[in-house]
Amino acid sequence: MTAALAGDVTLADIQAAAARLAGQVLDTPCVESRTLSQLTGARIFLKFENLQFTASFKERGALNKLLALVADRDAGRCVLNGVIAASAGNHAQGVAHHAQRLGLRAVIVMPQFTPTVKVERTLGFGAEVVLHGENFDAAREHALQLAAEQQLSFVHPFDDALVIAGQGTIGLEMLQAQPTLDTLVIAVGGGGLISGIATAVRALKPGVEIVGVQAERFAAMFDAIKGTQHVQGASTIADGIAVGQPGRLTQRLIAERVDDLLLVDEGDLEQAVLMLLEIEKTVVEGAGAAGLAALIKHPQRFAGRQVGLVLCGGNIDPLLLAAIIERGMVRAGRLARIRVGARDHAGVLARITALVAEAGANIDEVHHQRAFSSLSAQNVEVELVLQTRNPDHVAQVVQRLQDAGFAAAAY
Repeated sequence: MTAALAGDVTLADIQAAAARLAGQVLDTPCVESRTLSQLTGARIFLKFENLQFTASFKERGALNKLLALVADRDAGRCVLNGVIAASAGNHAQGVAHHAQRLGLRAVIVMPQFTPTVKVERTLGFGAEVVLHGENFDAAREHALQLAAEQQLSFVHPFDDALVIAGQGTIGLEMLQAQPTLDTLVIAVGGGGLISGIATAVRALKPGVEIVGVQAERFAAMFDAIKGTQHVQGASTIADGIAVGQPGRLTQRLIAERVDDLLLVDEGDLEQAVLMLLEIEKTVVEGAGAAGLAALIKHPQRFAGRQVGLVLCGGNIDPLLLAAIIERGMVRAGRLARIRVGARDHAGVLARITALVAEAGANIDEVHHQRAFSSLSAQNVEVELVLQTRNPDHVAQVVQRLQDAGFAAAAY
């Protein structure tokens, strides 16, 4: 009986997947980030899976599954009318891209609010896209219904041994590129990625600590393993790991082969996305930054360790990325709002802006309020959004305005 039927995944399955995938997916770089290492207190190695053609690790597992289906069809063991998958985006693109390469019909069911960039790219690979439900679980149920109605082969995004084996090839590559790794911190949604990596690493280097990371708003696997209960949120910037129900196979493998699970909040994820953009000049989505987010939140947990992180996806909506950049600038004190009260007379706005310029700040926005102000009718309230260097610089701008006789404060 094959591993896919037996409900288990072994090192041999992952090595077989690596042989199938050779030359068809990238052996992505796994290199040290000296700057992130200095900032976190751990030695950080990044596996750039966002450099895959579909900008995600998901195509590894998808292709391994598709190649197995094609082999079964060619050997007369099954009829293959096409494939269907349910996905928030990355698995969709992996299935669609490689189904197109292999000449297979692909139907992808995606939640209604999937980022447009992921929908458009999936359509671009020739797949038929069906938008259904508010989350992955609703999309999956609809996909299973369509699979039965149209006799399509369902390609599960994580709870399938062949898919898990494909993802596990990342573990082989990381140990080959960086044999001194002693810790891996891996994003967890349904659990396919960490299950595959843990299987490979446990067999080859049992002493490596393997830690999973989930978003607090979607802590289904964390709750299942640790026996806790978290309220599920409506959304997260880590939409690639926003899975409401863990897989049965992946849950068992994680319980057996993963050392610990951690949770990160939205602020940690946003900061990690921004750090990777600024420091590594690489674009990752929220799920792809989950590993770094865990190090940001729990620096003492990993201090002094040699840590491997998988940047598992780079498919982020440009508008969301812009919002994360702006919010990050606010947290860093590089974008600030100040409110200035003054007598309403000719030239007062020019005087305020001149003082701001003298303090070395750049004005991004100006709001000149008369009607919507609690000041006396003879006064005006000016709200400024400023580009600044840091919180100390904001304080200097405010002090310059106060010294000139204006009622000024940051808020």
